[in-house]
Amino acid sequence: MADVLVMKDIEATASRLGIDIDSIDLDSIRLPTADNVGIPSDDEDVLQEENLEFESGFGNIIVVDNLPVVPKEKFEKLEGVIRKIYSQIGVIKDDGLWMPVDPNTEKTLGYCFIEYNSPQEAELAKERTHGYKLDRAHVFSVNMFDDFDRFMKVPNQWAPPETKPYAPGENLQHWLTDAKARDQFVIRAGSDTEVLWNDARHLKPDPVYKRTFWTESFVQWSPLGTYLATVHRQGAAVWGGASTFNRLMRYAHPQVKLIDFSPGEKYLVTYSSHEPSNPRDANRVVINIFDVRTGKVMRDFKGSADDFAIGGAGGVTGVSWPIFKWSNGGDDKYFARMGKNVLSVYETETFSLIDKKSLKVENIVDFSWSPTDPIIALFVPEMGGGNQPARVSLVQIPSKEELRQKNLFSVSDCKMYWQSNGDYLAVNVDRFTKTKKSTYTGFELFYIKERDIPIEVLELENKNDKIIAFAWEPKGNRFAVIHGDNPKPDVSFYTMRTAQHTGRVSKLTTLKGKQANALFWSPVGRFIVLAGLKGFNGQLEFYNVDELETMATAEHFMATDIDWDPTGRYVATAVTSVHEMENGFNIWSFNGKHLYRILKDHFFQFLWRPRPPSFLSAEKEEEIAKNLKKYSKKYEAEDQDVSLLLSEQEREKRRALKEDWEKWINEWKRLHEEEKLYRQNLRDGEASDEEEEYEAKDIEVEEVINVSEEILQFE
Repeated sequence: MADVLVMKDIEATASRLGIDIDSIDLDSIRLPTADNVGIPSDDEDVLQEENLEFESGFGNIIVVDNLPVVPKEKFEKLEGVIRKIYSQIGVIKDDGLWMPVDPNTEKTLGYCFIEYNSPQEAELAKERTHGYKLDRAHVFSVNMFDDFDRFMKVPNQWAPPETKPYAPGENLQHWLTDAKARDQFVIRAGSDTEVLWNDARHLKPDPVYKRTFWTESFVQWSPLGTYLATVHRQGAAVWGGASTFNRLMRYAHPQVKLIDFSPGEKYLVTYSSHEPSNPRDANRVVINIFDVRTGKVMRDFKGSADDFAIGGAGGVTGVSWPIFKWSNGGDDKYFARMGKNVLSVYETETFSLIDKKSLKVENIVDFSWSPTDPIIALFVPEMGGGNQPARVSLVQIPSKEELRQKNLFSVSDCKMYWQSNGDYLAVNVDRFTKTKKSTYTGFELFYIKERDIPIEVLELENKNDKIIAFAWEPKGNRFAVIHGDNPKPDVSFYTMRTAQHTGRVSKLTTLKGKQANALFWSPVGRFIVLAGLKGFNGQLEFYNVDELETMATAEHFMATDIDWDPTGRYVATAVTSVHEMENGFNIWSFNGKHLYRILKDHFFQFLWRPRPPSFLSAEKEEEIAKNLKKYSKKYEAEDQDVSLLLSEQEREKRRALKEDWEKWINEWKRLHEEEKLYRQNLRDGEASDEEEEYEAKDIEVEEVINVSEEILQFE
């Protein structure tokens, strides 16, 4: 949440409004009791537009239809059966079960109303018991009470929808046409969120858009940079536009905590977790998948946190995030998640399971999609006390055909890393030694695009080295590994293809004793930042892998985040609010030259705006690279103009400083002249101010300070 305004802001506001702040008793001020503390939200009107259940007050009531019609003497028995079924799902309020009776026949009417403590429990009861078969003749039909209000508003007569004239939308990619070829980034500090240009030529950011209380928790760019997403109490929203940031769509999801875009930006996944009425129960999880452009819910998933707690890298309330992983390639055709002993793969044409069933994988613990193809890599650990080995499998989707499998023995842990083009898969395997008292590390390297997917084994020279970090070169065939023990591990570089050993992995070099625990490749490859974060206090080394040489070393003390811009020209390092001091960010060139620094109190986020893939063919990119000198002349001239401008600005700055200095000197001389007679009197009439014209002499002066008399007694 945003920080409270500091006192100087309050005083400035009071002065602007003509209020004497000294006459106000600040301790007597009481904030509004509403949840929003009187601060309006951009999405307050979502409550009215979407007509959410808690608005009418009946969102916690369900209607159960198709019950048996029984006489008065069987009423209590039927009520007991219904209460037993539905009290297992949530807490039913006192007098919360009502079964209407026909006053004429004194028989039940075949339906009942059940009121729970919360809307979440009511939704769960509807989901779990709709279609419940009590007996052959009675299958429950369950609806939310609020649904009937919407059903009653449907007109009896069909009317054709109003045809609206076509209005062309804004160009959401307009920012890509910047004449200076700059990149944008968003920062969040205090209550402010700002989008800025990285104007590295002028050594400063150039503001684009700023808004206070724009989000209530965090912001997130969509994968192609088209949208900026914000999160609010009532749901999420996306923003974009040609010249400013307009709200393009809202997605109603109360108490949303996390969001995730599909790679092609077609869908938005939102997540919320709700505490149950019974503290012994798991949290209630709600996941919605929205169409980004229309805002329509394409599919929702509801259940307890335990139902979604398998796999993933991190999340909240016991649930790993992202729960769903999307196939890549830009078509957003498939998404998948792990369950207990199953891998569920869905297709987005109908948002249902492929072949209407999940893929059974006993004891699956991890999976990941190829970055370019509909191929899933999955890992299954050892079972049966080691009698059944661990394995890594490659599965084709949608056929679910297993393309390749590798059995692994004595496995302690396993991590999978895809190369960005999907050409290679590296499997980092930690194995137990024969004594089971220690582990050693190796790599299984899959050549995905080659026939029969051959596998090569790579072991470090010291097999006992701990793997601290691993990273593929984007769009390349090299990878880097940090290995060894802190505080100064080694960094090794390998290549999957060389002129001498085509198709064989070989080591390029090892850098000994580096203060690094994280690797950050440039998005275009070739350059890498070896970073020492956390305990290493922000040590940075900019390294050229082509030349195998260090370009620069630097430090950003206490740095918490490092991120390359999407073009690979600049690097941002940031200190976020996890540290109390030195919050802000630095911008560096690709070769480690520090360009500028911005300090921000309570600094929370720095995110470069992603760029979509280039429309240029590989041949065109190659042609540009060959004729780069011709294209670069224009930009070199612009750089020279900027350099001259900066030089002129620097000269103006120095000229102003010189003028201030001369002004001060002249003022000092004036005062010196005014005090000349006073100084002469102090020197007993001597006129000169020059010290060398005088001779210094030491004169001893005796002065009686005090006289005391004391009579001494002698015996």
